[in-house]
Amino acid sequence: MNSNRIKIGIETSPHRALLRATGLKDEDFGDKPWIGVANSYTNIVPGHIHLNQLTEQVMNGIRDAGGVPFVWGVPAICDGLAMGKGHGMNYSLPSRNHIADNVELMVGAHSFDGWVGVTNCDKITPGMLMAVGRINLPSIIVTGGPMKPGELDNQKLDVISCFEAVGEYNCNLIKKDQLNKIEISSCPGAGSCAGLFTANSMACLTEVLGLSLTRCGTMHAVDLEKSKLAYKTGQQIVKLVKKNLRPHEFVTQKSFENAIMVDMCIGGSTNTVLHLPAIAKEFDIDLPLDLFQKYSDEIPNLIKIRPSGSHTMNDFDKSGGIPAIMKRIQTFLNINERTVDLKTVAENIKSVHGIKDDIIRTLDHSYSDQGGLSILYGNLCPEGSVVKIAAVDPKMMIHTGPARIYNSESEAIDAIMQNKIVPGDVIVIRYMGKKGAPGMPEMLSPTSLLAGMGLIDSVALITDGRFSGGTRGPCIGHVSPEAWEKGPITAIEEGDLITIDIIKRKVDLQIGPEVIRQRLENIRIPQRKLNGFLSNYVKSLD
Repeated sequence: MNSNRIKIGIETSPHRALLRATGLKDEDFGDKPWIGVANSYTNIVPGHIHLNQLTEQVMNGIRDAGGVPFVWGVPAICDGLAMGKGHGMNYSLPSRNHIADNVELMVGAHSFDGWVGVTNCDKITPGMLMAVGRINLPSIIVTGGPMKPGELDNQKLDVISCFEAVGEYNCNLIKKDQLNKIEISSCPGAGSCAGLFTANSMACLTEVLGLSLTRCGTMHAVDLEKSKLAYKTGQQIVKLVKKNLRPHEFVTQKSFENAIMVDMCIGGSTNTVLHLPAIAKEFDIDLPLDLFQKYSDEIPNLIKIRPSGSHTMNDFDKSGGIPAIMKRIQTFLNINERTVDLKTVAENIKSVHGIKDDIIRTLDHSYSDQGGLSILYGNLCPEGSVVKIAAVDPKMMIHTGPARIYNSESEAIDAIMQNKIVPGDVIVIRYMGKKGAPGMPEMLSPTSLLAGMGLIDSVALITDGRFSGGTRGPCIGHVSPEAWEKGPITAIEEGDLITIDIIKRKVDLQIGPEVIRQRLENIRIPQRKLNGFLSNYVKSLD
């Protein structure tokens, strides 16, 4: 075991002396596996406020299975709190790499034999999954679970309801007291935001990859079974260590292909197109954009969860969750892939029954023959872009409109709030990419304002930044190359016509290639001064 390096032998007496100060006893220095527990608890993020309790259950399970648990803290940024007019969202995506580094530092320095990640929310789960691949020690992820939906006047609510209500208030569609009621009712307690947004998308895909126990992905934060599952996870990690079962032995190219297929079937967040390739890279696996489109063309969309439809994560979980989805599309999947349950996918879904057809449709009654995401190309994004096709109104699948140009999210928000955007417009927000913003912030505030103001089915939005998993409508993100690298998005001028054809997977600026080339030659990238973490992040991208 790795831990023998600091617990066995005369020369490690000083190490044991230090560890005795933490409460370890003679029996803890024998053949017991040492298990690290990365706990992303914080009391500012709703998705994480209950993680201390889950962590305690994980540690109890480790002890009862004959292991010795050690816990440390992992940072957690709430995108819902960070986004808006400030610079908070600049830190969100870069934090993913920081989290992977955090886990590597603690596991590597302290010679743990295995580890468990207790996580939730947008970048924390992907960061921990990156660490799983990078470190390649026995490991399991516990995702903290979705929040229960809020309710007001018999309507289900979530945080997106509140974002959109701001737009409704701005258009005098609701009064301030109604906005206040929505604010109070939208987020009733612990858990990641209650739709198929990025946090819950990644929790689901963690389960598909075989890196969390079955049913973990959709099991809600306040579900009494969640604590039992956390305890079982603690016991299971000790089994994995004793078997020396490392992630690279069972998480394969086919595992990632399963994740993409399920992603398309459920209509997950566009951010999965960022996270899955980054995680796969740590497993020495390449996931090109075209692979996402390949499975989007093949896998039907079988469920509509907010923001794509009216169903909630609670509905999804009660209908059988990820095992039920995998049962539905098992003819497409690689069902012999192994999981941390020490079972194959086929074994995990064998006993699934009673799937609710009104929540998870059958293959012959799908919402769409195409998956929930689509990759778009064109002279505006020659290296690709992404749209959550499952959340686009059919009448906006093909759209041509004049460009409304903004070089920051705050400029766009001001224009929307001042009613400067009209039906037919194509909002372009640039310098929002990984290098340009920096950090590729999400654009939930402008898209939610558009939705609340009744414009989401008549106005498109294009950005080299990205969108929240809670975004709906014809919102095209990840435009590449980004503006900071003088991508074609910088050549757009106010009023230029842009054509979006999601059916043909095209986004084109209606000007000739020579005009684009001449405009790009005259572009001057804005000056800025960065320091600290963000400066180091941008340097790491070169």
